Amino acid sequence: MPKSTNSVAAKARRKKVLKQAKGYFGRRKNVHTVAKNAVEKAGVYAYTGRKLKKRNFRGLWIQRINAATRLHDMSYSEFMGKMAKKDIQLNRKVLADLAMNDSKAFEAIVKAVK
Repeated sequence: MPKSTNSVAAKARRKKVLKQAKGYFGRRKNVHTVAKNAVEKAGVYAYTGRKLKKRNFRGLWIQRINAATRLHDMSYSEFMGKMAKKDIQLNRKVLADLAMNDSKAFEAIVKAVK
């Protein structure tokens, strides 16, 4: 009995990998086995990058809040501690945005915390 294969599905899988490898250099863009490895590695980097992006933005927000609170004679840690005590629930992203774009609103928050 002859061996049956599903060459349509196999070709579709290979095509999908080669489409994902579009723009790569050398054999990475047109040889399936090489492209498959390159695409898998790119996926790992993309996954790691998404986690690093969150970490980097949190650090940036903290730096911006710290810079703004120092203008009002307070440190970042002191400010965040008092925010928690007063039960003001604004996240770092919003606080950083207020510190950058609406200094009057941020100043009102600092006064409320003091």
